[in-house]
Parts: sequence; structure tokens; C-alpha cells
Amino acid sequence: MTEINLLQPMHASTRRDYVQRVVEHDKAESATVARQWGRDYWDGDRRYGYGGYRYDGRWRPLAQTLIDRYGIKPGMSVLDVGCGKGYLLYEFTQLVPDLRIAGIDISEYGIANAKEEVRPHLKVGSAVELPYPDHSFDLVVSLGVLHNLPLEDVFRAVPEIERVGRGISKYLMVESFRNEREKANLLYWQLTCLSFHGPQTWAWIYDKCGYRGDHGFIFFE
Repeated sequence: MTEINLLQPMHASTRRDYVQRVVEHDKAESATVARQWGRDYWDGDRRYGYGGYRYDGRWRPLAQTLIDRYGIKPGMSVLDVGCGKGYLLYEFTQLVPDLRIAGIDISEYGIANAKEEVRPHLKVGSAVELPYPDHSFDLVVSLGVLHNLPLEDVFRAVPEIERVGRGISKYLMVESFRNEREKANLLYWQLTCLSFHGPQTWAWIYDKCGYRGDHGFIFFE
């Protein structure tokens, strides 16, 4: 199990006013709306989430990195657990011909408004009970999902991700913190987190769940 923080450069490219997120609006109300995973979360006011989540090509470099790292070739299969609007999966299809894709997300709105080219391959569902047979996919990715689950569901979701993948070609990313400043910034900024852990604790959880793939973090510096 290797830690590799593939998304930190993308995350760090956006400037955030952490304190303003807390004082400008009622944070509890914003979080309550965000965890409904509806239009407000994806395409509503920034206080509730993305503030408009539209395709802009930002996921293509990450898709290429994952393709190179895990040797993804035509005819193989990729699952995105927590696929949102399917933008990462779309980039996979543009970079690898004849790739079989699947995506699952808890948000009905996200799936209904997913990129048209990949929407038929997406479904609404939960990471804690993946509707796929054992060892179905050559690569399984899950980005920014597990920290949104209570701990008991993290311990259900990680074995599910391990179960549906083949071998060790899996990549998980969660929000985390290495020091008190990053923890405070995460608490100020987050809207949907339920599991707050440092990297060592996440690694311990993955080990207890029998997870054998790679994992990474984004930190709120």
C-alpha cells in the first residue's frame, strides 16, 4: 500500500479563504444543504458546495497519470466510486479507446446531470454496497468520498472497493491533515466530512480493511 498524493497540485491551485467560509454564512445550514447532494451542492451558491461544477478538462492530466501508473489499455475496465458528473471517466474514454467504464454516486442530481457521453454507464448507489461482482474491474478509483462517510461505513466501503477490483490497481483519496493548522483549515472549509483522520489513521483503517491498493490525500495548507 503506497501513499501518493496525486491531487494535491490541483487542489493547491485554488485559493481559499478558510475563515470567510465560517463567518460569511451559517456553516451548519450550508452543510445541511450540501449533504443532500442535490442541485445546491453541485450547481448552486458556493456556500453549499462547488458553486457550479462544469466540465473544463481539469481531470484529463489525472486520468493520464492513472492510466500510466496502472497500465490501463484498450479493453480494460475502470470503476469510479463517487463519480459525480462523470468527468474523470469521460477523460479515461478519450485517452484509452474501447475502455469499459462504470461509475456510481449517491447523488441522483449528479448522475442525472452527468456528461452525456458517459451517463449511460453511471448509476445511483452507495459505496458501502457496490452492485458489481467480485474482481470486476482492472482499476477502481474513489476520490473524495470516504471522508464523507461515518466511520462504520468507511469500514464497509473499503472492503467493497477491494472486492470489486482485480489485484492492487486501486486508488483512494480523502481529505486529511498533517498538523493543527491543516486540521483547522479543513474544519473551516469542509461541508460534508464525517470522518476526520490524519494520514496514519487512514493507513491503519485501510490495513484493517484488507485494502491493498494505493492511497493519497489532499491537505488544506
